[in-house]
Amino acid sequence: MRRRLTTRPTGPIRYGLRALRWRPVARLVAWSFPETLPAALSGIAVARAVDAGFLAGRPGTGLAWLGVLVAASVVGAVGSRQVYRSLGDLVEPVRDDLVRRVVHGALHRAVVGTGGDGAAVARLTRQVEVVRDAYAGLIVAVRGFLFTAIAVAAGLLSLAPVVAAIVMPAFVLGLVLFASTLGVAAARQRAAVRAEERLTGAAGPVLAGVRDVAARGAECHAAALVAGPIDEQAAAERALGRVAAVRAACFAVGGWVPLMLLLVAAPWLVRRGLSTGAILGGLTYVLTGLQPALQTLITGLGASGLRYGITVNRVLESSGPAPGPGSTRVTDRAPHDRFDLSLRRVRFAYGPHAEPVLRDLDLDVPAGDHLAMIGPSGIGKSTLAALLCGVLRPDAGAVLLGGVPVERHPAPEALRVLIPQEAYVFTGTVRDNVTYLRPEATSGQVLAAFASLGAGPLLDRLGGLDGPVDPSELSAGQRQLLALVRAYLSPAPLAVLDEATCHLDPAAEAVAEDAFAARGGTLIVVAHRLSSAQRARRVLVLDGEQAAVGDQATLMATSPLYRDLVGHWSKTGESTGDGALSAKSVSRSPHS
Repeated sequence: MRRRLTTRPTGPIRYGLRALRWRPVARLVAWSFPETLPAALSGIAVARAVDAGFLAGRPGTGLAWLGVLVAASVVGAVGSRQVYRSLGDLVEPVRDDLVRRVVHGALHRAVVGTGGDGAAVARLTRQVEVVRDAYAGLIVAVRGFLFTAIAVAAGLLSLAPVVAAIVMPAFVLGLVLFASTLGVAAARQRAAVRAEERLTGAAGPVLAGVRDVAARGAECHAAALVAGPIDEQAAAERALGRVAAVRAACFAVGGWVPLMLLLVAAPWLVRRGLSTGAILGGLTYVLTGLQPALQTLITGLGASGLRYGITVNRVLESSGPAPGPGSTRVTDRAPHDRFDLSLRRVRFAYGPHAEPVLRDLDLDVPAGDHLAMIGPSGIGKSTLAALLCGVLRPDAGAVLLGGVPVERHPAPEALRVLIPQEAYVFTGTVRDNVTYLRPEATSGQVLAAFASLGAGPLLDRLGGLDGPVDPSELSAGQRQLLALVRAYLSPAPLAVLDEATCHLDPAAEAVAEDAFAARGGTLIVVAHRLSSAQRARRVLVLDGEQAAVGDQATLMATSPLYRDLVGHWSKTGESTGDGALSAKSVSRSPHS
């Protein structure tokens, strides 16, 4: 069946809404009512204190109304405290999820052979924290604005509808003007985030090599490497500053113009019979209600909201789906029969003046092949494995997977998996360690993978799929078994085992390689023992000058090095049960 790897597109707004949990949201809404009580009562309390109290010659009544306002403020303070307690329950899970996504994405790219991710440090150390703080600020701003604006509007209508008719249109106009600036602000915030990533990527290598820079007197060259990104980020920050100035103008329209209009209209309102207290109450609503609400929204949505939207989108795009069930839907493994692997005149050297490790190498690996690579240590087997997976790029020639250069495939983890000799496992559960290349794998599939690879006893020792993994307590062979299960579960049609079984005994190695061969797809093994080569359908022999490829009989007839290796193994393998291939076990052929 055709395999389809899909992830549901998640924008910043959808991500933020999906992250909301109903219980903290319900608590947040419930405590918002007492928090906004002072805003709702402030104008009415001032109006009654003036009209029915101080101007009427009854100071006790005026003080009583002011006491009501103080009591409402105390209730509001209690509500604010509970609001921020509920806010933590909403925000911290978002931060935890993004941290998992960033770490998962960086490990994913490293394991599947697409190289490191220098910008992951910026995402983890800064951008995730920016999202956490901005998400909290956004919730506070939107919630505070909505509840306060509704409370003030209700209070104005209760106090004097004519005052509401004077104040609210200018307030709404300022809000509309602010909304019209969000598109430009988003573009500039996006440019600032990208400039920060480029600066981090440029400065990281320079700072890592600061001792070498100082020792060789290359300070000017190092400074030139980061000068462009620094200027770019400075320009992006200045552009953001100009947007902030525009936001200030929007606040002036929505926050100060209503106050001015009410003051200018005060004589007219008095002539129409409106009391002094009602006018003062309207001014109180503007100063203590509408202005703070609009300021909170502009600051929160214009600054925190934009930072959240741009930054979370950057993190989600760069880190991929979160680990865990349901993050990726896979209908079947990739179509194994569509990914022939070809090398065309591949040349590679570690440095411009180094002797080539591989020179003009041609190789065809049909889809579904089982190929073993053998040769003395240092001959280039691991280098070739890295080239096949796209970890290294050839100096000349091309490595094609399904007719496409391996480095150009948009979803490399769906096509190839490389397991090196030093297997990587991390602190977590067994399930976490073996499923992050296929997070939707069911418990039954994972258990079947352990059984196929003969790793059931290890699973029992670790306490099952949810048992804890401490890398320091595992042997090298146990780490290799976990890495092999991970690769076995991967949907990739191409699996490259670079001496990935060297710490297993020969029997366990045979079980693992047979399982991969039966799994389907293409299997390439950098052989640690000649027995691995004898299990393969074809063998590639590297001798430093040329490559010979064929089945066992063909190589015995045509490759002196292969005959030497088989002869040496026949003498040592029976006594040791090993027969490892290394520079110590066999000398290079005179033909190499």
